[in-house]
Amino acid sequence: MCGICGIYYKKGEISTGDSAAVKKAVESLRQRGPEFINIQQCGKNVALAHARLAIIDTSPEANQPFEDSSGRYIITYNGEIFNFKSIKQKLADAGIRFKTNSDTEALLQYFILKKEECLKELQGFFAFAIYDKQEQSIFLARDRFGVKPLYYSFSGEKLLFASEMKAMIELGAEKELDKVSLTNYLHLNYIPGNYSVFQNVHKLPPGSYMKVSEKGVHKNSFYEIKTDNVDYRGLSYENAKRILIEKLEAAVEKRLVSDVPLGAFLSGGIDSSIIAALAVKHKPGLKTFSIGFKDEPMFDETAYAKMVAQKHNIDHTAIMLTHDNLLDCLYPMLDYIDEPFADSSAVAVYILCKETSQQLRVALSGDGADEMFAGYNKHRAEYKARKGRGIVHVLKLLSPLLGVLPQSRNNKLFNKFRQINRFAKGAALSHEERYWQWAGFMNDESAAEFLIDKTSTKNINSRKEEILKYVRNSQNFEALLLQDMSMVLTGDMLTKVDMMSMANSLEVRTPFLDHDVVDFVFSLPLHFKIDKFSRKKILKDAFKDFLPEEILHRPKHGFEVPLLSWFKTDLREKIEKEWLCEDFIYEQKIFNPIVINKLKKKLFSANPEDTPATVWALAVFQNCWKKWGL
Repeated sequence: MCGICGIYYKKGEISTGDSAAVKKAVESLRQRGPEFINIQQCGKNVALAHARLAIIDTSPEANQPFEDSSGRYIITYNGEIFNFKSIKQKLADAGIRFKTNSDTEALLQYFILKKEECLKELQGFFAFAIYDKQEQSIFLARDRFGVKPLYYSFSGEKLLFASEMKAMIELGAEKELDKVSLTNYLHLNYIPGNYSVFQNVHKLPPGSYMKVSEKGVHKNSFYEIKTDNVDYRGLSYENAKRILIEKLEAAVEKRLVSDVPLGAFLSGGIDSSIIAALAVKHKPGLKTFSIGFKDEPMFDETAYAKMVAQKHNIDHTAIMLTHDNLLDCLYPMLDYIDEPFADSSAVAVYILCKETSQQLRVALSGDGADEMFAGYNKHRAEYKARKGRGIVHVLKLLSPLLGVLPQSRNNKLFNKFRQINRFAKGAALSHEERYWQWAGFMNDESAAEFLIDKTSTKNINSRKEEILKYVRNSQNFEALLLQDMSMVLTGDMLTKVDMMSMANSLEVRTPFLDHDVVDFVFSLPLHFKIDKFSRKKILKDAFKDFLPEEILHRPKHGFEVPLLSWFKTDLREKIEKEWLCEDFIYEQKIFNPIVINKLKKKLFSANPEDTPATVWALAVFQNCWKKWGL
């Protein structure tokens, strides 16, 4: 796991200033790769850089940027290719000789042999750039689901790319705020799609590649989730369970290859528990980690994690946190975030990664299962909205009453009021608008109200249509799951895990996102995954013998932190005198001071609703704004 960056000119030449910028950029990625940093000017028009976290073949010979024996090709690469040994054997049979035991060299040689066609055979996650000295072209690629990030900016003559926004800024990317992205961010608490907070910086789409040369720019995708695999048509439920176990176990086993200490996260939820149970079969003595909250029992899950550990003889560590522990890590976490991202559970993930990295270099996680198997509360709500016409009608009638009930995520009863009110409002919308509403914390109009400049918000609908391509083109329930894979998984869940793990120099692997598993699951009928009684139906049924009974039937539990109690105590002064200070808001000229003041008043009222999430989103943005020097 590493950090990469570089500058490429179609016709120009690398200047002294460019070289200095690349040096600063790769230094900014040091936490992603603390062990070795290297910069290489590969020709007059390109400079590549790499910050290394060595996982496979930790020898200096495998350092990057890595050049092939002919000297024609050079790669800078972030990720892991789990089938690199079989790829290497194919290449060896073709007469190719290797000087390292790394997956980097196998990837480079396979690209030389097959060019972009090699991407379809890679099993793993990656973001890489390969420069061809003879063609004077550069090739960028990103893995199927966007596990690894890859930002780029292209002016027509000059290409900048990097693993993180902070490196893009050091490379000289223009810092012109994208107001549509900002509006989307206020709605979702992350920036969806292939956009960024800046107009001229984009994310290479998952499952795609881009080649730039004097001849022009060529972009294409190499992967789409298969939703109708003929091999699985008519499959019985029992056979589907058997195949799911086989495929997921194979995915876990592939991800146990490491030349450094490896373990797993174990939250006590179904997904991480399954991964840990499968991993320990092949790695006795597996170490796992979870976190709990001493001061907030509503958010604590460690008892369930301990049940799984005891059942499978796992070496488990439960890290119990206090308010002070959380606050101690808050500012280092904020300092690492370089593009606004306000999923508040990132605080907990940061601490989990920080503690895990004291003993491990690699951890397996259960990410991806909720999106594939319809595991979120919104999936159950959508199912009810489509099937339960009677209850939907009653809730619509009660909607005015529901709106005045106290609503808060930090109280079980008030949270239930919040959920029912949210369901009633969403049930009255079209399937597309309902998806968008339930994916976020407010509607588009409310998000736009926060901004002074309304001129760019006219583009919100066209951006939204592009992002919501799956639910826009289909009313099938399965389209919601595909949309989650495209938008929520990539933009929120994987972004969170990548940022927080890399901030602590820890590699996280996601067995559920083995593309063989994903293609299989999306080929199964919907009723295998969700019905009126259960979500994640086939996952629970297939692995019921692996899990304690208490875990199988417990309600869905989010990985949250107590924002509201922070804002009313420890962080209140920070909100009022810095992040949302009235003088600063007026001076900044981005946010509407009247709307911000109303938000603060609502936050500190007896009925805060979802305002803590919005306040947190604004706080993260303001922190980034000050770091950007705007």
